[in-house]
Amino acid sequence: MSEQPVTLYPSRAFKDNARLALTDAKLRHSLRGAMDFLMAKRLAAFPDADELAALRALGEAIRQRCLSRLPELLEQLEEKLTANGAQVHWAADADEANRIIHGIVAARSGKRVVKGKSMVSEEIELNHYLAERGVEAVESDMGEYIVQLAGEKPTHIIMPAIHKTRQDIARLFHERLPDTAYTEDVDTLIQIGRRVLRQKYLEADVGLSGVNFAVAETGTLCLVENEGNGRMCTTVPDVHIAVTGIEKVVEKLEDVAPLYSLLTRSAIGQPITTYFNMISGPRKPGEKDGPRQVHLVLLDNGRSQAYSDAQLRKTLQCIRCGACMNHCPVYTRIGGHAYGTTYPGPIGEIISPHLMGLENTRDLPTASSLCGACGEVCPVKIPIPEMLMRLREESQRPAGERVAHPLRGQGAAANAAERAAWRGWRQVMASPLLYRWFGLAATRLRRFAPKRQLGWTQNHAPLTPAAKTLHELVREREAARQERS
Repeated sequence: MSEQPVTLYPSRAFKDNARLALTDAKLRHSLRGAMDFLMAKRLAAFPDADELAALRALGEAIRQRCLSRLPELLEQLEEKLTANGAQVHWAADADEANRIIHGIVAARSGKRVVKGKSMVSEEIELNHYLAERGVEAVESDMGEYIVQLAGEKPTHIIMPAIHKTRQDIARLFHERLPDTAYTEDVDTLIQIGRRVLRQKYLEADVGLSGVNFAVAETGTLCLVENEGNGRMCTTVPDVHIAVTGIEKVVEKLEDVAPLYSLLTRSAIGQPITTYFNMISGPRKPGEKDGPRQVHLVLLDNGRSQAYSDAQLRKTLQCIRCGACMNHCPVYTRIGGHAYGTTYPGPIGEIISPHLMGLENTRDLPTASSLCGACGEVCPVKIPIPEMLMRLREESQRPAGERVAHPLRGQGAAANAAERAAWRGWRQVMASPLLYRWFGLAATRLRRFAPKRQLGWTQNHAPLTPAAKTLHELVREREAARQERS
């Protein structure tokens, strides 16, 4: 499969991207149907409100406990995995992670990597890094494979091709896969994809996967999947590379069960997934299958910035279920591509500023109605609206202001004129004399009120001062009452 140039949607152009997405009637129709389906599935998966509340509280407690001991647990994870025969690598940023992974592939003179689903590999742009160095990386998750063929980025962290119709996929397979007849039959399309991918596992030099949970107690990597491709990627090639963010570590094996239950039911309304893989090391002597090498790449890439702040640390509780996206009135209208980030929707709005800097994501924290739906459905109770408000504050904070835990890109959305306007407003509101003068001036000059008032008039009538101030109306009413008496 030749490498397709990927269509990128820069996060700095979020507003333009969003406006463009809103004009795409087919996209909005596809998203609306898919989101309604997913919301209904999640609701049906949690019929007992008391059980859901207890499970969410437990999930939150587990994630917060594990994050409170994150440095210690990461060291324990490395120790256990090393004892199990795996090799652990640490990457400070995307470039270092890519160099580590390419080095492992190059050590085998590898030319093909077959990949299970991994959002972190999307985050670091691994496929294109490898392609530039002569290594083909093939996605084996069906949704990921579809968007890779189309030269696009995933639009959803659970269902990457949710924006595609079966007609889109039929045309894609017909045009991009040799000797493939056009068909819109879903089962036939799936079989076409399986037939192509089956051979890739046998030809691959290296298999790569993500990690849902990394258990420090036992040195176990847990992978959740439905298609079986994750199991093939991690067992057929001689070398398995797992890549994950440092926040995915949990303390004990028993911590995984409630998180797994929350993940599968919140993501797609399933009580369990078809496959749950637990990998603790390479093939042992006498065993007939499995990789001969297992590598784990632990990626920071801005996560330690979130971790260092007690409030923003809650961002790292995320278990990547996508429920916040499915319920977000913004995401469900514009889709994931508009955000220009690997992680779109509400979770992307609060994690991407740490990964990419506020200077590149300054519009994302404001891409929310603050309705609170994301926080209400989050299975581990991340207070997403609270995080959004904090990031809005940091994006407006002057870049030179000293704070305990400065964020990269602090002050990216700061505007001197806007700050001057708010300072003036504060002075007017704090002074009774200035307040009266301002009110009188506003009422007398009301005809000069601008007809276009920034974002307000996109959806509302222009604000026009009343003909008289409240003080004037009260005085007139009192005078009239006295006259009557």
